Amino acid sequence: MSSTWYGNQSPVEGRNFGSLALIAPLLERMKIAEIINQHIPADDQAEFDHGALLSLLVAARMYSPVALTGVAAWAAESGADILWNIPPQKLNDDRLGRSLDAFFTQRHSILASVALHVAREFDVPLRDVHYDPTHILLRGAYDAAQPRDPVVADSVTRSDHTLAPAHIAPGRATADAPLGALMIHAGLCTHVDEFGPLPFFGHTTDGNQNGHTAVAEQLALLRKHLSLPELTMISDRGTFSVGHLLRLGDAGGHAICSAPWDEFRTRFDEHRASFVWKKASYLSLEQQRRRAAASDLPKEHYQLAVLRHELSDSESQRTISCRVVFVFSTADQKVVRKQRQKQIDKLREGLQQIQQSVAAGRRSTDSESVARRVAKLFGSKDAARYFHWELEPLSAAERARLPAPSRGCKRAKHRFVFRFDETAKQHDEQYDGYSVLVTTVPQQQASADALFTKFKQQCYSEQVNGEFKGPLAVHPVFLHTPARVEALVFLMMITLELYYLLQRLYRQSVPAKASAKERRTTTETILRAFNSYVLLIHQTRLGREVQPTQLTTRQREILSRLGFATPAQLLSRRLPHAPT
Repeated sequence: MSSTWYGNQSPVEGRNFGSLALIAPLLERMKIAEIINQHIPADDQAEFDHGALLSLLVAARMYSPVALTGVAAWAAESGADILWNIPPQKLNDDRLGRSLDAFFTQRHSILASVALHVAREFDVPLRDVHYDPTHILLRGAYDAAQPRDPVVADSVTRSDHTLAPAHIAPGRATADAPLGALMIHAGLCTHVDEFGPLPFFGHTTDGNQNGHTAVAEQLALLRKHLSLPELTMISDRGTFSVGHLLRLGDAGGHAICSAPWDEFRTRFDEHRASFVWKKASYLSLEQQRRRAAASDLPKEHYQLAVLRHELSDSESQRTISCRVVFVFSTADQKVVRKQRQKQIDKLREGLQQIQQSVAAGRRSTDSESVARRVAKLFGSKDAARYFHWELEPLSAAERARLPAPSRGCKRAKHRFVFRFDETAKQHDEQYDGYSVLVTTVPQQQASADALFTKFKQQCYSEQVNGEFKGPLAVHPVFLHTPARVEALVFLMMITLELYYLLQRLYRQSVPAKASAKERRTTTETILRAFNSYVLLIHQTRLGREVQPTQLTTRQREILSRLGFATPAQLLSRRLPHAPT
């Protein structure tokens, strides 16, 4: 006999509360609405304050990214309108847009205040800062977008309402950005430790700016709004310059920065014979697994050699002492050689096809056409410099000995000849697997090995940028004005901080004896556990009665570990109880 049967249709409504069970209590602990209202108090005539509207918008972006015009429908479907006590019809894009306009005028100050509160509330030391810029593509016509004045001018750092929004402009073409695509750049500052990354501050720059400008502006804003006393900034080679090292030194901070190899290859050649190479202690998670499991897969490693050096800045005529850390990677050496050989094979195959085409007297085999074909084949490939080619004229006797041309062809006048420069290839191979870091951190504070381990955590910054443009869907974006675009990007930085803070809190609560998989639980996994959680809504003559449903064992365990109130406790505090 079946224990499941069909019943009559129920008038009870459901709300997909889902991950709001996690988002709402964390927004409370982060004091997002409070901090926003401290910086941009609501107009006395306003029906809802900016903190409530913008914290709801953060929740919407975290829950399931929708356009501003879709926030009202999302609030009604999820029950956010109940939690925030804002009717869905009040959540139109004009009202949200006005709150974004107000947020824009205090965006740096709010972001910094949230970061400082999170650092105190959740015991996050803001000392070692990983910095990584990324581009954000935009759609639509932004006729009001203009190049803005520098962030720093006449020893004054502009921010908040004194700084115009980043110029939405065509930037450099990338894999996901075609030539001429409109963009701005967003740089994120991230803390990294054993619990993973935590982004906490950021800044935007014009779409046509480079990493040197981005990191200089970011440092100025960090100094103004956060005043970090023991700052060590870690960044990639797109941000490297002697000027960057000097600015950090002037602020009492230090740098760990990868640098372009060509700028240090001469020093490498001069001292290579005298270097003392030491194996680095850093190993990737995969390499650790291979060693722990006694795997037969290749066991790669890094080696480090240190050179004390002094760098000069031609613009300021100043110098700075540093350590240059040359890095050798066995894995990178294999990858570079494999990629080079793949390029060589492809170029050789293409040149052979051109050679056969010229020999057969086919069309487009005159000197100009052949030159165009070779240029297209070579493109920007590094391996192209190993090949040299020319068209050699055939003598009358040589032409006479050629077989009769095929249909559509003519008797060849030239011979296409190419040769491969093995010596040049071997010269380049001696640098395979090598890279360089520059650091101003004193030797007594940290060894090169410890600094290299810190630098390798830079991959987490790239992961953060991936979340920024992926699941949180800041890209692509279209809003009416550059100021609103920038405001939304800064609001997304707060959302991103919330996203990674949830993961961090969970990992901190996991027992040391737990499995590696449990210790590396991600926010995505945590949020997914609440996908099925719903609220029940009963329509009564006095209004709506909201009933939370029962939590699963896993949902209750997650909330307990995070120290969060249950949905029942949360709603009980925010809503009046039914009259008795």
